[in-house]
Amino acid sequence: MWNTVFPYLLSGISVGGQYALIAIGYTMVYGILRLINFAHGDVFMVAGIIMVYMAASGVPLWLCIPLVLILTAVIGFVIERVAYKPLRTAPRMSAMISAIGVSYTLQNLVLYVTGGLNQIYPTIPWISDSVTILGATTKMVTVVTPILTLILVVALVQLINHTKIGMAMRAVSRDFETSQLMGIKINRVISTTFVIGTFLAGVASVLYFTNYTTVIQTSGAMPGLKAFVAAVFGGIGSIPGAVVGAFIIGIAENIIKGLDIILFKAGVISGPMGLATFSDAFTFALLIIILAVKPTGLFGEKITDKV
Repeated sequence: MWNTVFPYLLSGISVGGQYALIAIGYTMVYGILRLINFAHGDVFMVAGIIMVYMAASGVPLWLCIPLVLILTAVIGFVIERVAYKPLRTAPRMSAMISAIGVSYTLQNLVLYVTGGLNQIYPTIPWISDSVTILGATTKMVTVVTPILTLILVVALVQLINHTKIGMAMRAVSRDFETSQLMGIKINRVISTTFVIGTFLAGVASVLYFTNYTTVIQTSGAMPGLKAFVAAVFGGIGSIPGAVVGAFIIGIAENIIKGLDIILFKAGVISGPMGLATFSDAFTFALLIIILAVKPTGLFGEKITDKV
């Protein structure tokens, strides 16, 4: 039984780590701006497309990866300055509509560049190699992802808790107006938040597309939505909550994908029932349940409006 479940568990932990890196971008931006950055999943997709074209143009892979991460962070900075900064004092709905506009703009730009054709992600040495763990064969990226995710999350928490810019981020997330009055450079803090979030999305894209090697203009939609659900599930605005929520969703999703095989080998069912079809539905059903039972998520704080 364990030999049947373990490969799906391993894959779930890996996918959960990738969702976590994307979810952190959602939760950080929301924590400061109270904005759901719907373009975040598309930035993740654009990072994958940049890697495809950069590798195809002959740039060595050891150079492609840092360049992709830097360019992704720059894209995040530009999006914030062009699409969100002018709407700083506008109603929140305006910024949300702008985010949706950026999302469709990025998708259509990629559609124009690629002609809608599937792009094959380059094979990255070492992390694309196969490895056997406790009898389960998988790619090295499956092992690397959760470890790298935890290292990046710990580094991010240290940055937020022990640096000047991190202190400014915490202050702005608590009280935007008061922070501004205290002399904190709001625009710098927000831009830094977008740069960090999109950088992590770039890391997630390298890990994700090493496993799922096809990139198209809609490749960021489903991972982006699931990462958003993870952020809400864990408590949007909470980095540990986003990480925990992402791992829970990643593991549950992959267990459901293998549920037919697991139940068949356990003798519970006699043939396939197509339960894998519900792996995506589970994620969004979970969102409905958590919003109904605990709207602030697992680690979210109850927000009280000032009078």
